[in-house]
Amino acid sequence: MTTFFSILLVLLGIVLIFVILLQRGRGGGLVGAFGAGGGGSAFGTKTGDVFTTITVVLFVLFMFLAIGLNWMVQGSATVAASRPAATTQTGMPGVKTTAKPAPSKIKTVTGVKPTPAAVKPIAPTGQASTGKHP
Repeated sequence: MTTFFSILLVLLGIVLIFVILLQRGRGGGLVGAFGAGGGGSAFGTKTGDVFTTITVVLFVLFMFLAIGLNWMVQGSATVAASRPAATTQTGMPGVKTTAKPAPSKIKTVTGVKPTPAAVKPIAPTGQASTGKHP
């Protein structure tokens, strides 16, 4: 269900972008690309009012859809958090995997204390080192 609303939100956003670009602004906007004169409009004289109304309606739909989609995703995250620890979320909404503990190949030994390595003292040679080799 969230996938459908996500696709709908993206498509509504694209339509909203095109409607905003078609509006007549100070520079003429994208309407000039359709052959309209400097003060005219390619879609008639009342297009400013129509496009403004369409923009407002699309924007309100976009905001309600975005808020509703956020609410749906947050609700599914709350439900997933209340489930047992064996079920984890993969980071993608609606996709869940079950976590199984990996088999351990390391054997632990208890009760054994490590012993320090034996240190051999260096026997003196009796000659001072002069830095020269014999």
